[in-house]
Amino acid sequence: MKMIKEIKGEGLEGLLGERVTLFCVNYIYTGKLVGVNETCVKLEKAGVVYTTGAFSDTDWENCQSLPNDWYVQTETIESFGVLK
Repeated sequence: MKMIKEIKGEGLEGLLGERVTLFCVNYIYTGKLVGVNETCVKLEKAGVVYTTGAFSDTDWENCQSLPNDWYVQTETIESFGVLK
């Protein structure tokens, strides 16, 4: 089995400043990634995606904006990336 190498500046750290989507245990969050540490990430202009629609669409079908910056526990993140 090949092991995944940990490379400094990759993963969440490499996406700082980007609008990311976080697929978590119960919800999907999206927003500009402005902070990362061992326990949480911080999103600006964050929203909760209730209905995605087609991933090829430019907008989410139902994304509700959150009133402030939002923190998400890293232990709940299943996958992440830049989608829209």
